[in-house]
Amino acid sequence: MEKTKCLIIGSGPAGFTAAIYASRAGLAPILYEGLQPGGQLTTTGEIENFPGYVDGVTGIKMMDDLRRQAIRFGADVRPGAATSCDLSTSPFKIIIDRTKLIEAQTVIISTGACAKYLGLEDEKKYAGQGVSACATCDGFFYRRKTVAVVGGGDSACEEALYLAGLAEKVYLIVRKDYLRASKIMQERVLDHPKIETLFNTNAIGFFGEHGVQGAHLVRFMGEENEKQFDIAVDGIFLAIGHTPNSLIFKNFLDLDETGYIKTVPGTPKTKIPGVFAAGDVADPNYRQAITAAGSGCAAAIEAERFIAISSGN
Repeated sequence: MEKTKCLIIGSGPAGFTAAIYASRAGLAPILYEGLQPGGQLTTTGEIENFPGYVDGVTGIKMMDDLRRQAIRFGADVRPGAATSCDLSTSPFKIIIDRTKLIEAQTVIISTGACAKYLGLEDEKKYAGQGVSACATCDGFFYRRKTVAVVGGGDSACEEALYLAGLAEKVYLIVRKDYLRASKIMQERVLDHPKIETLFNTNAIGFFGEHGVQGAHLVRFMGEENEKQFDIAVDGIFLAIGHTPNSLIFKNFLDLDETGYIKTVPGTPKTKIPGVFAAGDVADPNYRQAITAAGSGCAAAIEAERFIAISSGN
């Protein structure tokens, strides 16, 4: 068993930023990197919208920079993932890799979220080469090009509208015969001259020699009038949702209907004093590296304040 003032669960922009601030505050934080060290950004190609990287940077390079900066200030960065926890009493108890017990005065949860995928082999093949789960992150690369968005909810409509401001044409691929999005979002998408909505359509594969050049589609899949056809596109954006990595905390913290950790509005505070949530695990709206980093900073500051008040300083 090991004790610490501040345990950070998960890496990525939120976790590493929290580690930088907590280290500089003298909390000597321990950070466990999780199942995907560096978070979702390590699967991203070029990042051009994070302040300070004038010429852009790869996700792997940026995460390595943040990791080394956290270590420079004294953060104890370790491999391993939290597999269970007891947040019912303080100090909080976290089990790492089902074997190691950590007792912590404060816990910062920055376990992120995973984009949902269709389950196609081509998604892996073209990851970073035309397949993306974030239009805000990667849409810029498709200015005046043709792209497709897969999904029928509000997120898919938002991504289609965002991309329509950049791309020459946007296909919205919807497997049902209707959009699940709110009425106003439906109207905006269906009335937009650059967006063509393909109802009753499933994406079954992608093709291209040096990146995505098109998608294999099926209309009326499994029915008598089933029809297969291809469309030419330069990029595919998956907008079928995200799954927050919050499962082990569900018995202690409030989660929304999708699994995102609920925090006090405008803060990283959860309903348990001393437990904070930062980054995508608590953010169903923005899911950007810069907002995750900001929330990691806030979580570390709140952890420092909590420890100071608890100790009477």
